[in-house]
Amino acid sequence: MTSPSPVIGAWYSHQGTLFEVVAIDPEDGTVEVQYFDGTLDEMDLESWADEEIEEVEAPDDWTGPVDIEPEDYDEEREAPAGSTWSDPLIYLDRSEASGYSEWPTPSGY
Repeated sequence: MTSPSPVIGAWYSHQGTLFEVVAIDPEDGTVEVQYFDGTLDEMDLESWADEEIEEVEAPDDWTGPVDIEPEDYDEEREAPAGSTWSDPLIYLDRSEASGYSEWPTPSGY
């Protein structure tokens, strides 16, 4: 079986272990990978070609390689009572932004 060519940002699996290619150095002939648990490793392109590596979809759980606990992101984020979401561009000083003065102003501002 031939392994797919490494692509930065693509996810792969080798013997059930998920990893993402984070860098390729063609001069040194190496591929830097980051496993789902965050561990960084490097392998040479020859080893890459010899291994049974499969290209896979990125995992749904993006927190694997990130040092974050579930309680840090599981909380439901709600806007405080009485606040509204608005266009952040309304705070831009139109006199300082080239070409912005020609943009239509949203109604109500």
